[in-house]
Amino acid sequence: MGKKTDTDWASLKQKLAEDGRLEKFELGEPEQEYVTSRGMDILRLHATDFVNKRLAPKNPKNDGRQTPTKGHPVFIAQHACGCNDRDALEEFFGYEKGRELTEDEVTCIVDAILSWIGEHLE
Repeated sequence: MGKKTDTDWASLKQKLAEDGRLEKFELGEPEQEYVTSRGMDILRLHATDFVNKRLAPKNPKNDGRQTPTKGHPVFIAQHACGCNDRDALEEFFGYEKGRELTEDEVTCIVDAILSWIGEHLE
């Protein structure tokens, strides 16, 4: 799939909207403050680290329960974007389970996370 383009983000958003995910999650005031105080470059580092540690391995530890629904803006965005576990990644991104994610796939996921966060800042 490679790097996410605006069109890719638009089609992913459509899938997520149809699933009802986009309505379930939002950034609260503390998460928005976190984003604005640290900036998107720092958030990209955090998101990349979380995805590499919790999703990219062939068989991630605690798959299906590895991403909290609160505590960090990236976690909330992961749930909203369908990249909180390998089942969701397979459903929304088409990345099959049982293999390590490529660097391009990690970048694609991180781009989706940051796109969602960027759209949910007030």
